[in-house]
Amino acid sequence: MNKPARNYAFIDAQNLNLGIQSLGWKVDYRKFRRYLKEKYAVEVAYMFLGFIHRNQRLYSNLQKAGFVLIFKPVVMDDDGKIKGNVDADLVLQVMIDLEGVDKAVLVTSDGDFHSLVRHLYELDKLEVVLSPSVKNCSTLLRKAAKEKIVYMDNLKKKLEYLRK
Repeated sequence: MNKPARNYAFIDAQNLNLGIQSLGWKVDYRKFRRYLKEKYAVEVAYMFLGFIHRNQRLYSNLQKAGFVLIFKPVVMDDDGKIKGNVDADLVLQVMIDLEGVDKAVLVTSDGDFHSLVRHLYELDKLEVVLSPSVKNCSTLLRKAAKEKIVYMDNLKKKLEYLRK
C-alpha cells in the first residue's frame, strides 16, 4: 500500500510578492495554496516573512488560506526601509523537516538558495523551484535547479487576485 506523499512548500514571501508585482499583478493566496496542493501535492506550505504588527489582517488571511507562517523580526535599514531577511530561517526549516519530507517545493528567485537547491536535487528531494519571474531569477538558482524550475510569469490566469 502506497503512503501519501509528504510534500512541503517553503516560500520566500517577500521574493514571491515582489517578483509577481514586477509582472504587474497580485497573487490570490487562496488560489496559490490550492495550486500547490493540486499541482504538487503540497501538504504543508510554510511561508517565511518579516513580522510587521500592522499586517495582522494579512497574516490571518494567509493562515485561513492554509499557510503555516514563520515570522522573522524586522529591522530598519539605513534608508528607513524594513528588512526581514528570511533566508537562514527557510534553510533551517528545510533541514529540520528534511527527513520527513518526500519532495520540497521552493518558491523564490533568490540565488542565496543555490546550495540548498543543489543539496535537495542531489538527494532527489526537490520537486520544483517556482520562480516568481524569469527576468529576476538568479542564474545560480537556475543552474542548481536544472530542469526542475518553473517560472510563474505564465500563471497569472490561474493565480491572479481579482477584486470582487
